[in-house]
Amino acid sequence: MNSTVPHFHGLTPVDRQRIRTAGWIAGSVTGAVAGMTAISAGLLLRQAADARRIIPMAEAPPPRGDGVYGAKFHGRPVSLVILGDSSAAGYGVHRPRETPGALFATGISRRLHRPVSVHRFAVVGSVSSGLPWQVDAALEHQPDLAIILIGANDVTHVSARDEAVRHLADAVRRLRAAGCKVVVGTCPDIGAIQPIKPPLRWLARRWSRQLAAAQTVAVVGAGGRTVSLGNLLGPMFEADPARMFGSDRFHPSAEGYTRAAAVMMPTVMAALGEHDRPAVSVADGVRSLPEAADEAVRAPGTEVSPVKAGHRWAQLRRHPWFGEPRHWFGSFRPGASGSPPGSAPNAMRAVG
Repeated sequence: MNSTVPHFHGLTPVDRQRIRTAGWIAGSVTGAVAGMTAISAGLLLRQAADARRIIPMAEAPPPRGDGVYGAKFHGRPVSLVILGDSSAAGYGVHRPRETPGALFATGISRRLHRPVSVHRFAVVGSVSSGLPWQVDAALEHQPDLAIILIGANDVTHVSARDEAVRHLADAVRRLRAAGCKVVVGTCPDIGAIQPIKPPLRWLARRWSRQLAAAQTVAVVGAGGRTVSLGNLLGPMFEADPARMFGSDRFHPSAEGYTRAAAVMMPTVMAALGEHDRPAVSVADGVRSLPEAADEAVRAPGTEVSPVKAGHRWAQLRRHPWFGEPRHWFGSFRPGASGSPPGSAPNAMRAVG
């Protein structure tokens, strides 16, 4: 889909603006509804208004988890920086140790038996255009590893996708040029948020997947690794929303963030050169980069990394989670259009 805002034939400028307003989610978004009639736009407006009433505005910044973790260990601390939006900052938790930065730092420290110094530059409400400032600040700490979680607000703001992806790619290139490893959790499935109802949910899901695929191509092409999040945690969140979501029903709870970190941690360790849990083989694991991105979006939990021979090709891997049962790992539907025979479905069976 073209990243520009589509035309709505037969509608006045005021009508078009009202349709765009239908994308307002969590009180801070402006949307564009592609191919919708005026009647459908009215329904979307009502749904967006309902979502705004249900999902409150952010009242306070999340706690900071900055500091040194694993100080009892010897050696030079691993310098970790956390960039992105509220999902990286840990909005919704109440204790520093519950933030994503603290969760990743604790996990890395325990596995490497080294101290980890973490600095969080993620900003609640940030879109990808906010990454340049975050990278500027992060580079002052000579990071060894950067973890980026970004994209949800680009969907809800309906930012120009090409521009959002360009900012992310530039951020990865700058960090890699400084010798920093980069792991990006691609855009989650905004359509999985319970207060958002169909058909707005369907549109949000489509936008989320398109952005995640474009992010994957950009990040891997710039030398980073991605983990497709999608609706990977959806079954667990749907089964126990009171425990997995925060009070606003929009952001994860402390346990929700812990589960999300568990999904990304194997790729984080792989980026640091510590393959302490073997990845699950994906048949013919090397794909062209666009093919790899598309497959990863359809099989959440898939890691995509560059192939040394060049950025036109990518390696797909599926890591078992740390401490997770995997009988429902991922959401890839066997027989989905374009799926290579025996790839993602076999991978899911192997981690079951």
